[in-house]
Amino acid sequence: MPLTIEPRQTAVIVVDMQNDFGSERGMFARAGIDISRIQAAVPPTARVLDAARRVGMPVVYLKMAFTSDLSNAGGPTAPNRIVHDRLRVGEQVTAPDGRESRVLIENTWNTDILDELVPEPDDIIVKKHRFSGFFETELDDVLKRLGVTMLVFTGCATSVCVESTVRDAFFRDYRCLVLADCTAEPIGDRLPRSNHEASLLLIEVMFGSVSDSTTFVQSLTNQPLASLV
Repeated sequence: MPLTIEPRQTAVIVVDMQNDFGSERGMFARAGIDISRIQAAVPPTARVLDAARRVGMPVVYLKMAFTSDLSNAGGPTAPNRIVHDRLRVGEQVTAPDGRESRVLIENTWNTDILDELVPEPDDIIVKKHRFSGFFETELDDVLKRLGVTMLVFTGCATSVCVESTVRDAFFRDYRCLVLADCTAEPIGDRLPRSNHEASLLLIEVMFGSVSDSTTFVQSLTNQPLASLV
């Protein structure tokens, strides 16, 4: 079905495009996880953000970032804590510029947005401590205050934080559009059908629409009201 976008009622959501997931010195790379697909999603995402800002579309960055004492990561037996403990959450590391940093801890290099996608002054940053950007965050209030009814998703990982946030957005009656080449997923990338592809199929059937950066940018360039097919 054709999908029409009103820029002033639409926000681009950038999910977890931060150093711990997309940098060679970040958490994923340190754990031996292939980040090449995340890095490949950076250039098309940058083009989408430029196009969105030109038409006045709000840009909202989500950051996976725990407090320094890990109090919002869950107790020692909490599933969320166990998953992140395996990736050495909270471990002290050295940032590329020599500063002390910590894995997935707020206000450190590890949770900074990738340099190629650095937020601009009018952009909004929302910290989260679970996979979904809506869980115990101000995201819903921010979007309602902006008058947003549709969300365009970019980021990583497709089947984890992106899909979790899309599902929660669907439950809150937002229309959702996921840009396939602006999202990425290292899990299952060597399977006949990757988690990325499976999530895109599920989202398109049940939770929203799927398009790509080229179609999105062209639609914003060509028409005041963008129409995507």
